[in-house]
Amino acid sequence: MTPSTPSNSAPGLAQCDLLVIGAGPAGMAAALAAAPSGMAIVLVDDNPAPGGQIWRDGPDAHIPPAARHMREQLARRANVRLHLGTRVLSAPAPGQLLLEDAERGWCLGWQKLILCNGARELLLPFPGWTLPGVTGAGGLQALIKGGMPVADQRIVVAGTGPLLLAAAASARQAGARVIHIAEQAPRRAVLGFAAQLLRWPAKLGQALTLADRHYRTASHVQAAHGSKQLESVTLRTRGRSETLDCERLACGFGLVPNTQLGQLLGCALTPAGTQAPALLVDCWQATSRPSVYAAGECTGFGGSERALVQGAIAGHMAAGNNQAAQKLLPERARWDAFARQLRQRFALQPAIRQLAQPDTLVCRCEDVPLAALQGRGGWTDAKLHSRCGMGACQGRICGAAAQVLLGWSPPAPKLPLSPARIGTLALSSAPSTPEPAHGN
Repeated sequence: MTPSTPSNSAPGLAQCDLLVIGAGPAGMAAALAAAPSGMAIVLVDDNPAPGGQIWRDGPDAHIPPAARHMREQLARRANVRLHLGTRVLSAPAPGQLLLEDAERGWCLGWQKLILCNGARELLLPFPGWTLPGVTGAGGLQALIKGGMPVADQRIVVAGTGPLLLAAAASARQAGARVIHIAEQAPRRAVLGFAAQLLRWPAKLGQALTLADRHYRTASHVQAAHGSKQLESVTLRTRGRSETLDCERLACGFGLVPNTQLGQLLGCALTPAGTQAPALLVDCWQATSRPSVYAAGECTGFGGSERALVQGAIAGHMAAGNNQAAQKLLPERARWDAFARQLRQRFALQPAIRQLAQPDTLVCRCEDVPLAALQGRGGWTDAKLHSRCGMGACQGRICGAAAQVLLGWSPPAPKLPLSPARIGTLALSSAPSTPEPAHGN
């Protein structure tokens, strides 16, 4: 049985047995794990090719063999249908999602659902962070893979975690001159993390490959400078400030799990704390909602290896293959331990939370500075007085920043989850007749 195709002439309800949202490592692993069951599976992603952010395709992308192999396996599965370049807009009824691609919108009914919609970068405000030339660390990688030229450009990478080294390596391979990698974690924390990598030999080898002589611990960005474009960056390294001329600054202060769709469906989140809330799952990757599973970085950051095994467990469970899922639990525990090391060793230092000045924009969509938010009681109060979080990103960027800077709970998701055509939104209120799941 294969997923049915939505009708373009009348509003119908396409059906599938298993719907997987996100075609990164976790989503691909989930679909492949469930595929032998014969379930009608639909895999949805807003990118033009499977791989997610970590295996993003593009003119200058270098897709690893593992990713290519998984793509080939998916292509051979007749009961797995990919909808790429497709966004999830809302959940108009229980067991349904409203989808849209470049040509049409449609409602899709599901029996089981696996959320693998990943995470986004945590962008924290500091003076000059809105200048052209300042991006996220992962954002820089995506731009380079997409073909943006950086040859001979001087680049500073700042923030925390292994993503900094990966972003720097991507820039170097594209011909850029990486002049400084500022890791905010102290030297003892980074050395402690390196010592623990003996437990994960592949990660140790990867770290040695990415080693860079410009890497500095206890170092963070203070301000970016320029009139119309980034011209220089001031860094604070072990108690001393220095200003470096550069053309680009890439900052990555961690990741924020994409929980909006899960929240919309009523899935519980992890308790509030120093980390951004993630989708709460049990040992079988099941969320608090029946028939809804989650895997990958929407459940918390831990790297592609953890995402792969989580996705496989979720896929097996959705297909009713509990025995296969149970065999993967030790492997997941191994990568859960790696994720704990990442969180502990690269926790944000207090100085990072003090980078923004009173006149530093926190909500760049609505030009709201930190001073306008200090003393407010939370999101509702801030919106009433400043429109913070009401711009194009709908609080996705400033919401995560406000949690770090002000301790506010992130705003509730708004509908639609992404910009959409009026005709598509109308489908969510129109009565629909289920279409049988059959082949083309």
